[in-house]
Amino acid sequence: MPGGKHVLGARNGRRILGTAKVGQKGQIVIPGQARREYGIEPGDTLLLIADGARGILIAPPSVSDGLADRILNKEAEEK
Repeated sequence: MPGGKHVLGARNGRRILGTAKVGQKGQIVIPGQARREYGIEPGDTLLLIADGARGILIAPPSVSDGLADRILNKEAEEK
């Protein structure tokens, strides 16, 4: 199979959709299948969340909405 062009596995709804090579300017290309499935268009902003043990998660900024709500609600409950 050609590198970066295939689904490498699926488990519990989690899949590897391919690979991305980092270019000289530090840019990556998100595989076409992932862009189509998740509606990622040129010019979209993506959120990168890092975990030292698990790696980097790339997601639309909307995933942080629920997290921000939980943090703000917890702070309000503690007051």
